[in-house]
Amino acid sequence: MLRRAMQTRRNPTIQSRKIWFGLALASSMALGLAGLVVAQDSRKVDMAAAAKAGLVPLPPQPAGVPFPTDTWPRGPLPSAASPVIQRQLDAAFLRTDGPMGETRAVIIVQGGRIVAERYGQGFDEKSKLVSWSMAKSVTASLVGIAVLDGKIKLDQPLNEPLWEDGDPRRAITIRQALHMTDGLRWREDGYEDPITNDAAKMLFGPGRENIVDYVASKPVEFAPGTHWRYSSGTTNLISAALSRAVAQRDLRDPTGAERYRNFMYERLFRPIGMNNVAVEFDLAGNFYASSLMHATAQDWARFGLLHLRDGVWDGKRILPEGYVDFLRTPTTAEGATAYGAHWWLSLPNQQGLLKKGPYDSFEAHGFQGQWIGVIPSKDLVIVRLGLMRSESGWEDLGAWVQPIVDAFPTKTAPTGSSNPG
Repeated sequence: MLRRAMQTRRNPTIQSRKIWFGLALASSMALGLAGLVVAQDSRKVDMAAAAKAGLVPLPPQPAGVPFPTDTWPRGPLPSAASPVIQRQLDAAFLRTDGPMGETRAVIIVQGGRIVAERYGQGFDEKSKLVSWSMAKSVTASLVGIAVLDGKIKLDQPLNEPLWEDGDPRRAITIRQALHMTDGLRWREDGYEDPITNDAAKMLFGPGRENIVDYVASKPVEFAPGTHWRYSSGTTNLISAALSRAVAQRDLRDPTGAERYRNFMYERLFRPIGMNNVAVEFDLAGNFYASSLMHATAQDWARFGLLHLRDGVWDGKRILPEGYVDFLRTPTTAEGATAYGAHWWLSLPNQQGLLKKGPYDSFEAHGFQGQWIGVIPSKDLVIVRLGLMRSESGWEDLGAWVQPIVDAFPTKTAPTGSSNPG
């Protein structure tokens, strides 16, 4: 929920989101806290769209560097980069009164090793920090695992049970939902009043006991696949479809929540060493897929590294071949900004967080400045977690992280144009 407003001319919503900082903090305390085709034989992904986008290849784990399933390998900062990194880390942790606010954790992974790690006062490597909308990117990965298992296909409809035969919403596919082109009427970015903001009503208002039913009640506004609109509700519909596919219902587990939770841990979290994760469900047994996960900074870095390595972990394929390229291929529907499939992108023309590039960066974003940047051309993962003071802090976050990214040498050159647009 409540992703940061993209600060571009195509999505100028900064001033209208101020109310959510106080609302989300109070509510979180109350809560407790295109071209993807699945081949029947190999579950591989058609790479035509990715090749057309000119994506930078995803680098393999360097020889001799173990995957951090148990503990993270450590390495030194490049000598030329060290002064810049140290200066930026000092700036992030010493000053908390600016728009970027309080930084609670930063991890930099280069070449599969942690080369920098720092925590704010009161936080350490054991602290579980909230995802907010970074949970959306995790949900996309869970979909990929179900695709690999043959439990789900991206071009199948969401099959929401509340939608009857003949309902135009039954045409919405999982692929379209991942691209945020489902076409449902939804008001989130740019709607300050909780009375009109659907994300707030879903999580904290009339939809809070059954977030999926709240979203499913929304009518169609655009033909599916034709118009992009950011929607936390859409992610929860995806999660509900995924839960129905992987979690059997019975008297012992009538909502499937227990089996769905087990699926997450057994197929994604534990295999890559994310052993300090907590996920939240509503009273009806729906995972808060849009908003509410908690994990340590090191575990968030593991999640980023999995995607940097093309969904392969220590020789085992976790995500389908080509799936990560699908996630980082830009959405082209009307109204789309720098967005792939439940991952944000940094693109030319001032679209995205990294205004100066590199433009192969794909990123998980969360409210109040939660950020995972995956940058294949530099074999780099950066995690920043904290408490941003205002939406304008995203500009500050981008300006803060840009010198860090620039300090690392380019490792991988693009196969085609670096401009996927």
